[in-house]
Amino acid sequence: MENKVRCGWCEKDDLYRNYHDNEWGNPVYDDETLFEFLLLETFQAGLSWHTILKRRENFRKAFDQFDYEKIALYDEDKVQELLQDAGIIRNKLKVRGTVSNAIAFLEVQKEFGSFSKYIWEFTNGKPIDNKPKTLKEVAAVTEISDKLSKDMKKRGFKFVGSTIVYAHMQATGMVNDHVADCWTRI
Repeated sequence: MENKVRCGWCEKDDLYRNYHDNEWGNPVYDDETLFEFLLLETFQAGLSWHTILKRRENFRKAFDQFDYEKIALYDEDKVQELLQDAGIIRNKLKVRGTVSNAIAFLEVQKEFGSFSKYIWEFTNGKPIDNKPKTLKEVAAVTEISDKLSKDMKKRGFKFVGSTIVYAHMQATGMVNDHVADCWTRI
């Protein structure tokens, strides 16, 4: 297993390798996991994904197992409690943005039946395989992430710029950006 060729970005440590091998780029269609990644991407803005992965279980505990229905009901006391939690990223805008995102997430579910149905419409319901040969060929944004970002902002989502949205698309397998010699392609 140690001799697997992987995308170069994940070779920092076993946490990153495990995430790459078992999650990144795998299509996700359930709303719970899609929200988890949306929450984590919100906190990742301006930081490394590795920083977020190291704190993932702390986020899970702090944010009620990523339960968007509960998060949508967070009051000011809960926001202040989260801002004291050293296990997560204590950024006031990101914590409040997460509450806003949970509310917007529920609104999208009402309109489309599920968040999954809404978000996957942007790729016609199936992953886009970009087939990059090297990491240099992997985009940071695309026309689709621009469109999705704009639509999500219009719906009240926070911290959903095109770069964050594209990272979410990669994480949830809406796009496959594993490089050509990565074992996941073989």
